[in-house]
Amino acid sequence: MRVFNTFDEVSEAAGEELGTSEWLTIDQDRVNAFADATGDHQWIHVDVDRAKEGPFGGTIAHGYLTLSLVPHFASQIFSLETPGAKLNYGVNKVRFPNPVKVGSRVRCTASLGEVTDIPAGKQMITRYVVEIDGEEKPACVAETVVLLIS
Repeated sequence: MRVFNTFDEVSEAAGEELGTSEWLTIDQDRVNAFADATGDHQWIHVDVDRAKEGPFGGTIAHGYLTLSLVPHFASQIFSLETPGAKLNYGVNKVRFPNPVKVGSRVRCTASLGEVTDIPAGKQMITRYVVEIDGEEKPACVAETVVLLIS
């Protein structure tokens, strides 16, 4: 795991691939819990019998469930031990090129993009690619923005 202790270390790593997480199996219980948490109970996610006849041959994870796993994966790849608060500021881009079928394994690769100075510290852009085991196209590609407050 890559550990950043200073703002300078973060800035120096701009443009680098930070690493890849472990695989995680997406099971129906996780999908159901996400549906309950968000109120999104669309049949393609939670109705196992009906989804067998659907376009993917079974249930699929919510796109936002896949995106919500980014912090879990990121914690396996790098750690920000810089002084001060770390604040999620937003997401510049998110795409879901390929659905995650329940039972699939996913993992994530993180690359540090632009790191810029802001009055309160640094702004850091990280690109995440969530891949599906055995699939060519990724499940999710996201570019997040984090503020590192000094």
